[in-house]
Amino acid sequence: MKILVYIDLQDGVPTALSRELVAGARRLAGQGGSIELALIGGDADAARKLGASRVFTSTPSPYDPVAHGAYLQGIVADNGFDLIVFGCTTSGLDLAPVLAFRNDLPLLSYCTAVRISGGTVEADSQIYGGKLVSTAEASMPAVLLVNAGTFSEDNGNQAGNAEIIQLPDRAQSSVRLVSANRPDPNAVDITKASRLLCVGRGIGEQDAIEEAREVADLMGGEIVGSRPIIDAGWLPKERQVGKSGRKVKPQLYLALGVSGAPEHIEGMGGAGTIVAINTDASAPIFDHAHFGAAVDVADFLPAFKEALARKAG
Repeated sequence: MKILVYIDLQDGVPTALSRELVAGARRLAGQGGSIELALIGGDADAARKLGASRVFTSTPSPYDPVAHGAYLQGIVADNGFDLIVFGCTTSGLDLAPVLAFRNDLPLLSYCTAVRISGGTVEADSQIYGGKLVSTAEASMPAVLLVNAGTFSEDNGNQAGNAEIIQLPDRAQSSVRLVSANRPDPNAVDITKASRLLCVGRGIGEQDAIEEAREVADLMGGEIVGSRPIIDAGWLPKERQVGKSGRKVKPQLYLALGVSGAPEHIEGMGGAGTIVAINTDASAPIFDHAHFGAAVDVADFLPAFKEALARKAG
């Protein structure tokens, strides 16, 4: 099997999602399969350790959907692939539908699981904003748009002996980059935290945020929030977990007053251990939690803080 993975870049480096996709593609291809990368507008050295057989690259440049689409069309037309894999990102949503349309290929979007059987690919996909999961099957070749967290990133680097294919420069497109907003380099990266305490609307009043932050510190972790907390301005955007925030996989995820909407579960469902505290015993979060208690967060938080303080001595 031959799979092409489109690589998203941030500051010239493949994103965590791109590394997940490469690892997942390697498992789908199986023994003897071939993984090739489309690293357009970036330095090929950034992809050498991802374990691909070939890397298609072009002159470093800002993201341009028209140019990237033209490059991908040429790569696919000249080489042929069983699967072409994109992440569900801004660029993936730009490029995957256009590539599928131009080549009359089936497109499976918002994939949360992918399986190969013979000459077909089967995928579970989130629909209706994640409220339902559908299963669809398509003959290969096909195009996939895959959600973050669907695959697990490989540990460690792979062999760096990929063949580098330099793509010819293309004529300037009609798209011009006006500006780029970069993440604050001093902002916390919640995706790297091993312990997270998440507060939802069940936390009550804004005054409780500070006590939750103190508990997160005692846990040796970071405080994060569900969308209602972020929308209320109680925590900054970089601390949002969920479909419209960040996707996290900590060892411990303590959810306080979080109802467990599908959009939130998408962002933290892969956590090692999920502990839920909510007064509503029927809240969806309990369907995903490893441990839980139907108690008031206002009662739990100070008691838990006291217990952690005693343990810390």
